[in-house]
Amino acid sequence: MSQKRYIPFNKPPSINDSREFITKSLDSGQLAGRGPYTKKCEEWLAKKHPKIAGSLLTTSCTHALEVSAILMNLSGEDEVIVPSFTFVSSALAYHMHGANLRFCDIREDTLNINEDLLEEAITKNTKAIVVVHYAGVSCEMDIIMSIARKHKILVIEDNAHGFFGKYKGVNLGTIGDFSTLSFHATKNISCGEGGALLVNNKVFLERAETIIEKGTNRSNFIKGQIDKYSWIDKGSSYILSDLLAALLYGQFKNSNKIQLKRRSIWERYFVELSEWALSHKVSLPFIPEHCEQTYHMFYLLLSEKKERDNFISFLADHDIAATFHYLPLDKSEMGLRIALNDQVQCPVSKRISDCIVRLPIFYDLEAAEQTRIINTIKSYGLES
Repeated sequence: MSQKRYIPFNKPPSINDSREFITKSLDSGQLAGRGPYTKKCEEWLAKKHPKIAGSLLTTSCTHALEVSAILMNLSGEDEVIVPSFTFVSSALAYHMHGANLRFCDIREDTLNINEDLLEEAITKNTKAIVVVHYAGVSCEMDIIMSIARKHKILVIEDNAHGFFGKYKGVNLGTIGDFSTLSFHATKNISCGEGGALLVNNKVFLERAETIIEKGTNRSNFIKGQIDKYSWIDKGSSYILSDLLAALLYGQFKNSNKIQLKRRSIWERYFVELSEWALSHKVSLPFIPEHCEQTYHMFYLLLSEKKERDNFISFLADHDIAATFHYLPLDKSEMGLRIALNDQVQCPVSKRISDCIVRLPIFYDLEAAEQTRIINTIKSYGLES
C-alpha cells in the first residue's frame, strides 16, 4: 500500500452550522420529531418549492415512498411501473403495500426510465408510475405526465438524486403527484439518515400528516383543532428526530455553498477526463440542454463488466475508492420471484449495471485529491 491518503468514495459535508444547531437541540431537550428544527426544515423546503401543497420530514426516502404508497390505497390487482435500474426502495415501498410491480427499462443516454416504453407497460390495473431522476438529471416529464394523465394514473418522483435539479426551469419534485427526497449520508445534503415527502396535491396533505404520525390525528391535536387524538388510519413511525433535523437545517442553510463546490468538482472531472474518455471509448454523463442537474454523481461507462471491475481495482490499488451502482431489480432474486408473467426484458439496465463506475464527489474533497484521482485515471491503460 502507498503512503498517500486514502480517498473515500463519499464523505458527508462537515458544516459548522450543523454542529451549532445540534448543540442547541441537545440543550433544548426537544429531541423527538415535529420539534422546532423540523418546522424550520419543512418551512425551508416549502419556500424552495413554492408550488407544493406541503412538505413532511421523514426518517428516510424509503419511508417517504411508503407514505405515498399508503396514500394510493393500493389493492392486490394494482400495478406500479418502476425503472429496473434504481435502488430497491423505489419498488419495495409499493410491493410492501400490496401492488404488483412492472419493471421498465431505461434510456441509454440519461439512464432514466425510457418514456417510449411506458405505453406498452400500462395495463388496466396500472395505478402509478415511479420516475427516478438518475444522477440528478430529469426524466422527460412532459411526456411522462401526458401519458399519466391520459391513462388517469399517478406519478411519483423518486427525487433522491434530484434535489435542486430542474426540468425546463421547473423544480424537480414539483411535477408529479408526490415526490420524495433523501438525506442519506451519500446525498448532497445529508443528516445521515432522513428524507422528506413533498405533496403536490393538497387533497392528500392532511392524510399524509396522519400516516407519518402512526395513523393518528396528532397533527390536528398539535394545531389545536381537536382536544385529543386517536388512531384513525394506516401509518407508522415515519417522523424524523428533531436532533437530526437540526443537523439537516445546518446543511440547508449552507446548501448554496455545498452545491457550488460539487458543481466545481463535477465540471473539473468532465473537462479534464473528456479527452482520456474519448481515446479509451469511455462514456461520460449526458445532460440534456433543458435539464439543470444537481451534481450528485459523476460516473463513467466502460466497455464491459470485466473492464469496469479492473478499473475499480486499479483505483483501489492507488488508494482511491470508486464503485459501481444498482443491480437491475428485474434480475434480482426478489424481482424474479414477484415479476409479472408478461414482464418484458430490460437489456439497457443490465448493460449499464455492468459498465458503470462512480467517482468520488463530495463537499470536502480537496483540489489536490481530485488532481490525484484524475491523474491516476489518465494513467489507466498505460500501467494496466
